[in-house]
Amino acid sequence: MTSQTAEPTPSSRPSDATTEFFSKCLDAKSGPVALRLRQRLLPVEADESGRGIIFPPTYADIGYNIDTLADGARVATIDSVGSQANRLEPIFKSTGKNDKGEELNPLANLVPQIEIVLHNGAAKKGKDKQAKVQDGDDNAEQHIEKRSLLDLAHRSADAVVLASPTLAGEIAKAFEALRNKGNAAPLCTIAPTSLVFGVWDSRGGSGEKRPRLVRSIIRAWDVEVLHSAAQFNSVWKALSEQQQKDLKDEEKKKGKLELSVVGFADAPATFRRTDKIQQFIGGAPNPEARVLGGVLAKGPIERDVTINLVALRGLRGKDVEETEQVQQYVLSLALLAATADLELFLREGCLLRHADEKDVWTEVPRRGEPAPVSLPGSDQLVAFARNAAAPFEKNWSGTLEHKFDLAEAKKLLSKKGEAAPASNP
Repeated sequence: MTSQTAEPTPSSRPSDATTEFFSKCLDAKSGPVALRLRQRLLPVEADESGRGIIFPPTYADIGYNIDTLADGARVATIDSVGSQANRLEPIFKSTGKNDKGEELNPLANLVPQIEIVLHNGAAKKGKDKQAKVQDGDDNAEQHIEKRSLLDLAHRSADAVVLASPTLAGEIAKAFEALRNKGNAAPLCTIAPTSLVFGVWDSRGGSGEKRPRLVRSIIRAWDVEVLHSAAQFNSVWKALSEQQQKDLKDEEKKKGKLELSVVGFADAPATFRRTDKIQQFIGGAPNPEARVLGGVLAKGPIERDVTINLVALRGLRGKDVEETEQVQQYVLSLALLAATADLELFLREGCLLRHADEKDVWTEVPRRGEPAPVSLPGSDQLVAFARNAAAPFEKNWSGTLEHKFDLAEAKKLLSKKGEAAPASNP
């Protein structure tokens, strides 16, 4: 059992114990089927009993995602599987370099740092803030809008990738190799974290879908929904009668915003903005329509992390040697992601902390009870990953910056067929 809290400091080579651990995980005959972690979390404002109020994410039309079990217990999703993946993947992103040109984030050296240039904008001093930068115009400051591949919600299958011609071709070939030959090495070279966190080429030609190797979710048990109410008081009463009349007349004109929207009228905030839920039932306020005010977690708040070793051992290369390279590399990235000590400020009103000083990992066998297992420390994982990345790193010397093409994006809109889902796999 190991708590990955220290900043990883890569050593020159992994120890024999670390190498043995990886070999055991990748052993298809006697290795475990999964590695699992359950973390107990607490709100920073929890009382002595551990109870506290937190704000789950809200979703259109339904509000909080809360399920009621057969025994009446209510379980709230605090951070979904997709959200957790999107928080974890950027741990491999570059954070800049020091004066010596060395990468500040040791994990960034383990994956290719591919970026997509969305557009070249400009902020021009003076009235025209969106003016195009002209050559020789010293009065303009150019702004280049970029996105790292590690920030894209659908990873290598994202629509932005498909609309970047110099990158889309490489990705398409990688998906085809995976689909037709079962060869994960090409995708492992371009976008290895797509294999770690799952990817679905639903918009591309292959339709290839790969499961998440690292799956994480945060739930709160035995919750009670709370509600909020607020009253916004504007300066309306301080305005003169003529000013009020002029503003009301302007509000009545076609296409004008309401005074409450602009901020010139008092406005209560007691009900959610939706036409699908009645605000009053039988003359009484409908709780389902009220503004949400968080949940009181009377039971535990738990983060469950699973590394799927069966799916990982299913990754292949073009031959036995490359298969071993792919599996070792992807497993090292999966372990670094799964053991990362994430900041638990999930959103406004939801700041959590760990209840336990150390994490306790278990290995799940094919049969029998899970047992505690000691994972290598962060420095050992980084050392192993650096060695495992070597066969793929030699191909990172190509173009790491690609340009988004609006014309290609428009072509995606003109494609016929079933619409691709917006959610992550």
